[in-house]
Amino acid sequence: MTTELLLAEDLMQKLETKNATIGVVGLGYVGLPLAVEKAKAGFNVIGFDVQEEKVQMVNKGENYIGDVIPTDLEDLVAIGKISATSDYHFIKEVDAIAICVPTPLDIYKQPNMKYVENSAKAIAKHLKRGTLVVLESTTYPGTTEELIKPILEEAGFLCGEDFFLAYSPERVDPGNKEFKTKNTPKVVGGMTPTCTKVAATMYRSVLEGDVHEVSSPAVAEMEKILENTFRNINIALANEMAILCNKMGIDVWEVIDAAATKPYGFMPFYPGPGLGGHCIPIDPFYLTWKAREYNYHTRLIEIAGEINDGMPDFVIQRCMEMLNSQGKALKGSKVLVLGVAYKKDIDDYRESPVLPILEKLECFGANWTVVDPYIKEFKLNNEVHKTIEMTEDILAKADITLITTNHSNFNYKEIMDKSQLIFDTRNTYKNRSPENYQKL
Repeated sequence: MTTELLLAEDLMQKLETKNATIGVVGLGYVGLPLAVEKAKAGFNVIGFDVQEEKVQMVNKGENYIGDVIPTDLEDLVAIGKISATSDYHFIKEVDAIAICVPTPLDIYKQPNMKYVENSAKAIAKHLKRGTLVVLESTTYPGTTEELIKPILEEAGFLCGEDFFLAYSPERVDPGNKEFKTKNTPKVVGGMTPTCTKVAATMYRSVLEGDVHEVSSPAVAEMEKILENTFRNINIALANEMAILCNKMGIDVWEVIDAAATKPYGFMPFYPGPGLGGHCIPIDPFYLTWKAREYNYHTRLIEIAGEINDGMPDFVIQRCMEMLNSQGKALKGSKVLVLGVAYKKDIDDYRESPVLPILEKLECFGANWTVVDPYIKEFKLNNEVHKTIEMTEDILAKADITLITTNHSNFNYKEIMDKSQLIFDTRNTYKNRSPENYQKL
């Protein structure tokens, strides 16, 4: 048996018997839930993060991610199954490592890979033979092979022989009650068939969902981009239909509900104030950037991005029209914004479309305040703003109430009864259409 197979067999045995120690680099929305699931499955887990505040909170058993059950983290820390550190020297103590760090876009909508690159360099300094490294951060096809592999091989090891390298995209849907990290199917693509086998063994030892093996990291990287590009483009179609239906005096929500009665060939997507979260607004642009290397212009993706990016302007325009109908200008008006989170019932406002809406309200001289029961404060243009509690008096004094996030625990009867004007971007009231109410 070759050295490669001996190392692989040894690691897979450790993984199957839960005797391996697993590292998770990046303890955010993806990394912490993954670390918790691995610890719950019986592994000893070491979390790595450059933010000392997160490290300290984890080591105290204090949860800060909505999809993690606080008592799970607390109990796992208490029995020593999870610990956290900012010291990458401890990489030498782990048998497998998952990289779950951010991959944002820069101001030119190009991938900013500094977090992935820095993580790979930190791992390379302390990598030991026989270790599995899996990148989970969403990225462009080719990242694992072109960026991660050369950095790790600088340690003097050969990929597929001395260490195992794979890509397995995270699939996290914050707030989803049915699918969590534990039961969501996983896609895995390794640099070699052995790399794939080792990585798949780790995930099968942790998760309940199916593990689907593909032929390469590039296939796994591309499928993740396809998932979110599919949603981006279809949401753009729904948003464009909303704009057109508004001009034609047709209820777009009724149109979509009618189309959804077809049992085949149609999947309903819904309009909104714009796209939010770390995936759908960002991921397609990784592919747009990479496509230029092949002299290809991703026209459909870019047009969809333009439509979705334009929705905050459409929301502002509709608010102006409603206020004008009352003889009021947006400048100087009191605008009560309900929700800054990018989707209902979560505390995440990353890339929230509400942020550009607030920026535009500010530019037009409106006096805005935000109510969000899940978020106490948020940053806008590097300035921290606090949310407020909703009261009858605040509703009554607002010139217009703008529903941007339809949290379940808002008192919608009170909102309807007390508001002067309501513009609803989420079809909260469905078929109701009182005089003071309009929807997207």
